[in-house]
Amino acid sequence: MNNKNSMVTKLAFLSVSFMVTSAYAIQGSLPQLKAALGISQPQSEYLVTTPSFAVMIFVVLSPLLQEWFNISDKKIIMAGVTIVGLAGLVPMFISNYTIILISRLILGAGYGLYNSQAISLISVWYQGETRAQMLGWRAAAEQIGQACTLAVAGLLLNYAGWHASFLVYAFAFVVLFFFAMRVPDDSKAQDDSVAEDDLAEELTNEKPQDITKISPVVYLLVLFAFLLVVDYVGMENRFPGLSVAINGEQYTGSSMFLSLMLIGATLGGICYGPINKRLGFGTVYLGLGLMALSNFLFGFAGHNFVVMVIGLLLIGFPLQLVSPLIFNLLPDLAPAKRQPLVTSLCLIGFNFGSFFSPTIGQWTNNLLGQPLSGLGLAAPFPVYGIVLILIGIIIFFASRHAHKA
Repeated sequence: MNNKNSMVTKLAFLSVSFMVTSAYAIQGSLPQLKAALGISQPQSEYLVTTPSFAVMIFVVLSPLLQEWFNISDKKIIMAGVTIVGLAGLVPMFISNYTIILISRLILGAGYGLYNSQAISLISVWYQGETRAQMLGWRAAAEQIGQACTLAVAGLLLNYAGWHASFLVYAFAFVVLFFFAMRVPDDSKAQDDSVAEDDLAEELTNEKPQDITKISPVVYLLVLFAFLLVVDYVGMENRFPGLSVAINGEQYTGSSMFLSLMLIGATLGGICYGPINKRLGFGTVYLGLGLMALSNFLFGFAGHNFVVMVIGLLLIGFPLQLVSPLIFNLLPDLAPAKRQPLVTSLCLIGFNFGSFFSPTIGQWTNNLLGQPLSGLGLAAPFPVYGIVLILIGIIIFFASRHAHKA
């Protein structure tokens, strides 16, 4: 079996996360898709977020399918990546909104088949600081993948139109080849040993060796994940429309800034390990504070495109400080044999937030009496910033109460 500590083996495991956020690759094309297909703003946003609905279903079905058909982790991951490649290419040849939407659902099924395995295997194969580092790198791999696919899709959009932007999903077959050649097909690597991690002691009094059931804190983390992604994905989806509102209908440069935003997110994933080592659970307060600041800059920018871009570029870094922390807590909040389940629950929270982000954004606009066009697209984000600050306050007092108890 390949050495799990080999950098090439680590990269092979991380490579499948490169494609797992590629559903967002077409965000820069949303204004063109909206015009070409004659659809509304929420309908165009659902082309990006609909895969998340299928992910929610298949992260639950995936371990069941493995058990029923005795499929190894490597094979289920390879099947998922193959589906991503095939379904992702369908809109290159279709101009019907309904068919494209169905293909996006199938794309999400591919992500869901392998997403939880890619995460839970890290939690089982690696321990302590190495596990935290790998989870941070996994988050960085997602952002690098999203940045690369966004940039490539944006170039294809500029030179060949919105149909060609879907060619970016051919990257899935490159990832599939690397993963197949390097990662061993060995389910015995998933043993029941999980090292102690002190982070969970901030939220629970159970010691790792005493864990026999799933902690209720897991469900709070699921809700937390949901709220974080509603904000993050909403900002990504609204930015192209706001860019056009400020710079004119012919503006097609949104993909470049969305890719730059993901550089910050990549740095957040890379820096998570060292920051977490220094700040411990305090990492969550740093992440929430920076995310709130990002929302205020983005929401109050008005016609100032530079301030709006600063808000956009900032949000990725703190998100990738908080999301790995959620997964890093899980091994100490549930028994080792329930790790795939709790990992799937948190993934459902993330994907549920992504899927419903357009609807929640629409509701917020309606509550504020703001239109779903022009600068009104920025209206929800100051509200999201306030919610993030309130979450930080709640977590602070909850953790203090846990210590006293």
